[in-house]
Amino acid sequence: MTTIPSELKTRHRAMWASGDYPGMVDTFLTPLGPRLVDACSIGPGTRVLDIAAGTGNASIPAAERGAVVTASDLTPELLHAGANRTDLELDWVVADAEALPFEDETFEVVMSAIGVMFAPHHQDAADEVVRVCEPGGTVGLLSWTPEGMLGALFRTMAPYAPAPPPGAQAPPLWGGEGHLRRLFGDRVEWNSLRREVLEITAFEHAYDYGALFKARYGPTIAVRANAERNGRADEFDAALDAFCDEWNLADPGEPARFEMQYLLAVGTRV
Repeated sequence: MTTIPSELKTRHRAMWASGDYPGMVDTFLTPLGPRLVDACSIGPGTRVLDIAAGTGNASIPAAERGAVVTASDLTPELLHAGANRTDLELDWVVADAEALPFEDETFEVVMSAIGVMFAPHHQDAADEVVRVCEPGGTVGLLSWTPEGMLGALFRTMAPYAPAPPPGAQAPPLWGGEGHLRRLFGDRVEWNSLRREVLEITAFEHAYDYGALFKARYGPTIAVRANAERNGRADEFDAALDAFCDEWNLADPGEPARFEMQYLLAVGTRV
């Protein structure tokens, strides 16, 4: 198992605590959590672990169904925001997705909605997913695809980003069927691998989408700060505007409309 240097963990925590990710979830990401919970057939009494749970976008809907939910995340600020969103009883645990503090085969369902995909060392995170899921249990993952809008966003930002840490892989790879099969091998039998879209109609103008990411989304905030340090902030802003124009599906004069593709993968831990 790769041990992430504490300095890297600290930077990742700070990145996700920057901006306003809870507000971003409320703006357009909320539907994803219930979709994952539905796909995992979570019900009363199910022992559930949500990895990289953030503000509980999937954890809270699972708890609403009577599940016994542990919401884990590297960033305490996000867990605190999630706990403030509900009166339901959940276990909010600060945890590294690459080194989870749970016993082997503890949970009936191990899930993650656009969360574990951001752990930099994919194989380590996948190994932890398998380790803490009981045999016959369910693994449920909802991840942005490489070919979709978020995959394109990360490619747009890449020329302005700092060098990735050694061994890190791009987050949207988790949204590729082949990548998942390589990560999990014969340890998970995939029952369903479906590509779906989240339609975004929350913005009047296409550029408002990019402005929200620059103001609220930790990875974009970090990349733009690096671009500014290198005298490329205006270039970055222009590239993000061009990205918004390219992916806006609305007709001229209509409010912006985007489609963000994700892979919904549900399998059985062998």
